[in-house]
Amino acid sequence: MLSIPALCWLCRLPLQIAGHGLCSRCATLIPSLPPLCPCCALPASGTSLCGRCIRHPPPWQSMTCVSDYRPPISDWVLQLKFSRATALRVMLARLLLLKLLTNRRDNRLPRIDLVLSVPLHRHRAWRRGYNQAALIAKPLARWLGCEYREGVRRRRQGAVQHFLAAAARKKNLRGAFHLEMSVHGRHILLIDDVVTTGSTVTEISRILLAQGAASVHIGCLCRTL
Repeated sequence: MLSIPALCWLCRLPLQIAGHGLCSRCATLIPSLPPLCPCCALPASGTSLCGRCIRHPPPWQSMTCVSDYRPPISDWVLQLKFSRATALRVMLARLLLLKLLTNRRDNRLPRIDLVLSVPLHRHRAWRRGYNQAALIAKPLARWLGCEYREGVRRRRQGAVQHFLAAAARKKNLRGAFHLEMSVHGRHILLIDDVVTTGSTVTEISRILLAQGAASVHIGCLCRTL
């Protein structure tokens, strides 16, 4: 029986390396990012810390994103989350890996020894059938040669974050997460699919650092700029 070749997610032409998900030509069609602050991943005048992070440092050390929340990445994220397009996970994880390796080469990221994913409440995870952040985090940990754990639990469900304003997001997340493992002395990569206001990763990062993590670094597919 002949095997069906893997196709590029954009042009639908056969791929030489199936796991890449995108051909080299289509990879260049992903919109490039403006200069970003290495800490908050918001637009900045250069590659040094922005004024926001100097005045009010976030409770993490760096943030890496693949794209602004715009097509084609935003479309793929929505398909992964709501249309059960789990085959996208490897391609999306690889795109984030390339960004992380660039930051490590430029000395903006230490050697990670633990990858965690932003958790869903168990009821939401049951309805969806999976946690999309975990689908991205697991292959990333394997490629980075480090441990992946589902070490953060969401205690209560709360309202859906993307329906809330920034202040309401913070209140919605207060006391929502619980750490179920030791992170003392570890350099942690925390994975989410989309970072908007940063309320979720802020709350989890505070918990990780309070429990002795050496550093926390955020990795996401989309950062709302």
